[in-house]
Amino acid sequence: MFEEKNIILASSSPRRKELLEKAGIAFKMRISHANEDIPDNMSSEKAPVYLAGKKAEMVQKRSADNELILAADTIVLLGNKILGKPDNDRHAKEILRLLSGKMHRVITGVCLLQGKREIQFSETTKVYFYPLTEAQINYYVENYHPMDKAGAYAIQEWIGLTGIEKIEGDYFNVVGLPIGRVIKEIEKL
Repeated sequence: MFEEKNIILASSSPRRKELLEKAGIAFKMRISHANEDIPDNMSSEKAPVYLAGKKAEMVQKRSADNELILAADTIVLLGNKILGKPDNDRHAKEILRLLSGKMHRVITGVCLLQGKREIQFSETTKVYFYPLTEAQINYYVENYHPMDKAGAYAIQEWIGLTGIEKIEGDYFNVVGLPIGRVIKEIEKL
């Protein structure tokens, strides 16, 4: 559908890549290598858009003016605490214990950048976990190795099928990109 666009995905995420492909969007991938530090005075809710903007700007430096840069960053928030990607299996299990039986928010910040035109937005989805047993947590971490996933889980994997009670909002946002809204915003450009 967007074959005529010159779209660059500023990411190495296999999930974002898959979503764009399924949506029929032609694109190339360029990893940003942007620093992902968040300023101390920035609210957690604003961090994903800030980081997506940094990624887009970094990739734009190596891109042509007619290329549309699409960058995104996803965080998992439990209360006001950002639960990042786990360092190891023990850390992943710790994070899943924190999420067990609770609601958390998944926020994806998106930046679309083409020349001097820029669109930034975020999408929030509430995810409610059932209480998880130690056996479920151990099984998931040992079999799915969620080290590259914010919040130590992927909704499209086993844990999403068995451990999530409900969500409020965009499912694909939790996968890693609110693809429907991204398409609408690309159409505006």
